[in-house]
Amino acid sequence: MAEPLAEKIILMIEQAVELYHRLLLVVVPAGAGKTAALRHVSERTNAPLVNVNLELSRRMLDLTERQRTLQLPRLLSEIVNSQQGEVALLDNIEVLFDVFLKQDPLRLLQGISRNRTIVAAWSGSAGGEYINYASPGHPEYRRYSLRDLLIVGPEAVL
Repeated sequence: MAEPLAEKIILMIEQAVELYHRLLLVVVPAGAGKTAALRHVSERTNAPLVNVNLELSRRMLDLTERQRTLQLPRLLSEIVNSQQGEVALLDNIEVLFDVFLKQDPLRLLQGISRNRTIVAAWSGSAGGEYINYASPGHPEYRRYSLRDLLIVGPEAVL
């Protein structure tokens, strides 16, 4: 499934360039091939693939809980801005949903996608009028309107 999904992502990157928020969310359930697809995209486009959990964790290691909450948006921006090229592929973004960090993950991603196209792996589902992260009842559960979002998944482009 990684190659067909990678093809969809590459096609959608061109559409993202025209948007206010140059953000493309790859919405696929956990374990369904997001990382493999992003690796294929990286190989074909030379776009850097960033493990957000790893990079943010390294930078926040010596910070207090309060400092982590305050510094996370700046640190994420620094990570993305340190990458070469017009497109950055973000994988393993789960840390952005950590309830102790008190962040709005979609807003963070939209913020860093103003000047560069961001393709972010999103473990969840999209359907109807909403995009979900995690399952209802889970502490990290989030639900956002699909309005003004560019989404690609295994089934179709939304």
